[in-house]
Amino acid sequence: MYPFLFRHVLTRLDPEQAHHLAFLVIQAIPALKLDRLVARFTHPATDLSVQALGLTFRTPFGVAAGFDKDAKGIKGLCALGFGHVEVGTITARAQPGNPRPRLFRLVPDRAVINRMGFNNGGAAEASLRLARVRSSRGAGPVVGVNIGKSRVVDVDDAVGDYLQSARALAPMADYLVVNVSSPNTPGLRGLQELDKLAPLLSAVKAEAGRTPLLVKIAPDLSDDEVVKISTLAVELGLDGIIATNTTISRSGLTTDPAVVEAAGAGGLSGAPLAARALEVLRIIRGVVPESLCVISVGGVDTAADVDERLRAGATLVQGYTAFLYRGPLWARGINRGLARIRRR
Repeated sequence: MYPFLFRHVLTRLDPEQAHHLAFLVIQAIPALKLDRLVARFTHPATDLSVQALGLTFRTPFGVAAGFDKDAKGIKGLCALGFGHVEVGTITARAQPGNPRPRLFRLVPDRAVINRMGFNNGGAAEASLRLARVRSSRGAGPVVGVNIGKSRVVDVDDAVGDYLQSARALAPMADYLVVNVSSPNTPGLRGLQELDKLAPLLSAVKAEAGRTPLLVKIAPDLSDDEVVKISTLAVELGLDGIIATNTTISRSGLTTDPAVVEAAGAGGLSGAPLAARALEVLRIIRGVVPESLCVISVGGVDTAADVDERLRAGATLVQGYTAFLYRGPLWARGINRGLARIRRR
């Protein structure tokens, strides 16, 4: 059913409009009191739980930041079978993001190019929404909060901007993520340079208090840079690393080059990112202790992909782009596939 709907209906819509329509359906699940019924159909019958960050994740598979930018769909995503939901990226100040169009499908590559630009309602609004979710979610998923730099704030003033977000959001988060790796905010990736990254992470860690803190890095870093940031994360006492964000590379695509060129700048996600995301995961795991939480994201599509990441050393795995191609039963399929793999 969903492949037909995607091919003949959703692909004719603007990608961002299609996303909003799908999100309305996800929000409708708890609004119509259908979340428990849907959860019976989507959650794994086999125990897939993972202990990490001092938390229990019902399944190692979660939805990556970028899908639920404003923490509006947590309950619905939980009902669909995701073991954790990472919301955001949220900035201290509300911002509309980049001009539209800013989201583009590369269907032959099962990929997406986005230059959304951290469009969100700001940290104060998200904090109130997360507080309501925390007070009512019961046995819901783990909720991570991904924070980034406000566009109007100069890179030299980034620390204070991140601290404002951390102050508002860390008390509402099961874990907090410092995003310094989106290609869609000018100057942001420069914060991955060690002399800028170390004071930023140190300050946010102090502000976050007991809330576990992770950093999200880009796939376009060199192997040596990945090693250095991983080592820094351990030295600073961070709780984990998320690898990776979207890529600015366009190599190896099968989509018509004219279509790719027309899409323009932005981060590429989906299947073309899989090989590099797996490579970065293995580099990180080779230099950090087993106790450090490493969340792998990028190009994950099937239960076999998730299993491969877990065997390569990932503590948890996230996905996003394949959700657009697989549809609402994607997490259910991943969970059932993992259960079958574990029974072998």
